[in-house]
Amino acid sequence: MMKKRLLAAGVMSALLVALTACGAADPQDAVSKELEIDVSGGSEVSDYDTHSGNGDGVSCVVFSFADDQVAQEIEGDSAWSALPMDQTAQALAYGVSDETSSVGPYLTDDAEEPLLPEVQNGYYRLIDRHSDAGDGQNLLERFSLNLTLALYDTDSNTLYFCKLDT
Repeated sequence: MMKKRLLAAGVMSALLVALTACGAADPQDAVSKELEIDVSGGSEVSDYDTHSGNGDGVSCVVFSFADDQVAQEIEGDSAWSALPMDQTAQALAYGVSDETSSVGPYLTDDAEEPLLPEVQNGYYRLIDRHSDAGDGQNLLERFSLNLTLALYDTDSNTLYFCKLDT
């Protein structure tokens, strides 16, 4: 009887450790790691995520900051670009159109509304996480997309961190 209890306690302990190890990371830690900037001082404003069990979906988490410390860090990071966005980032965030065609937006909610607001002053960073990244292929012409688009609004000290996986 004692052996069964010890065995049960051991199995329960192992399960508890395994479940704890598989727990979701703090969103600030995950964003800091991917963007290689420290966002730990931010307050999470909103979180939207449609990723399914197979990993496809769109997500956007928004952080607000009390000061411009993150902006200063971004300004010194060559991976970030000052606004306005290039055509690819513009298509992802808001869509682009001309007389003959339109593309995007890709980062939208369930109602097909853009997840990112129009930002006048700030910085953006586009990270191509696709397995074919770096092959010179136009990102928007691929059959699948795996990317991160981060947008920092210097007027409101707000960071928008969006991911798209198809």
